[in-house]
Amino acid sequence: MEKIPVSLDSDALRSFVLGIERGSFALAAQQLCRSTSAVSAQLKKLEQQCGMALVTKRGRHLVPTEGGELLLSYARRLIALNDEAWRAVRGELLQGDVRIGMQEDFGESLMPGILGPFSRQHPGVRISARVDRNQPLLQAMADKSLDMALLWQGDDLPAQSQLLGQTALTWIGAESLDIADVLRQGESLPLVMFEAPCLMRARAIAALEQAGISWRVVFTSHSLSGIWAAVQAGLGVTLRSHIGLPGYLSPLNAPLPSPGHMGIALLQHQPENATQQMLSQLTRHAVTGFLQSS
Repeated sequence: MEKIPVSLDSDALRSFVLGIERGSFALAAQQLCRSTSAVSAQLKKLEQQCGMALVTKRGRHLVPTEGGELLLSYARRLIALNDEAWRAVRGELLQGDVRIGMQEDFGESLMPGILGPFSRQHPGVRISARVDRNQPLLQAMADKSLDMALLWQGDDLPAQSQLLGQTALTWIGAESLDIADVLRQGESLPLVMFEAPCLMRARAIAALEQAGISWRVVFTSHSLSGIWAAVQAGLGVTLRSHIGLPGYLSPLNAPLPSPGHMGIALLQHQPENATQQMLSQLTRHAVTGFLQSS
């Protein structure tokens, strides 16, 4: 007779997911209104049910093991289905409108994975999505024409924005452009950039000037697609992250200074309604999952 699989504890799964996303099970315990010892006991129970360690220590933080990463993807889906079922039997299926904005880098890479599952799970919700640059999205949030926005973290973000994680920035250019030869000949590095103000533009220029590398902006664009087209044509190099990077382009292996990391932040109006809570939770999950896999 086939052995019946163990039923994973949904409360323990919720604590596990929240602990990984917050980078701290103590913070997860606070949000769940439980003691840290209670959450630790849930994690231990979950590891016993799975028959393996789910987290390991890296520096001062706990991160998922290989088995923990696999469970994480299932746990998020199980929790979402659990919450949907709970609301359905209580007659609380989500209804109404929600307006979300995303910075251009996130539009093609993250938006389908966020809005697709959400719209399937909550067909009664009407979603309006906007893809734009940071400043227009910040203005839309100030005007309250958006309910939430996924943005690059800059100095001008309001204090209530939530940092979801950080991603490495990288120099991107066509293979046909020999950057080493450009630098060797003492020529100015050709840059393909958004028009100012732009966080990536400011970061690129600061890194180059600190390294003593001369530069010149050879192409500016209002859109990210224009940036990618100019870079593909070999007009110059740009600075972005791996998020949204087209498959026909890749990071440069060139002697250029490290531009560091850039934070990804979620900004939303308070207090949240149930629709916003679900969409913001799905957004956090998508960003965290992408950063962990990249």
